[in-house]
Amino acid sequence: MKNPGNNQPAYFSQYLSLAPVLAVVSVSVAFSLWLIINAFFPDLLFHPMP
Repeated sequence: MKNPGNNQPAYFSQYLSLAPVLAVVSVSVAFSLWLIINAFFPDLLFHPMP
């Protein structure tokens, strides 16, 4: 029998939807994408048109 007071997936989804968590995740994803793009196309930031 499941314990109704221990709904861990629901608590985890509520935690992920908090504003500070969303801010950290979005900044991390944006910085990671910038690093990957900058590693393969380093001049793209200065010369957008090839």
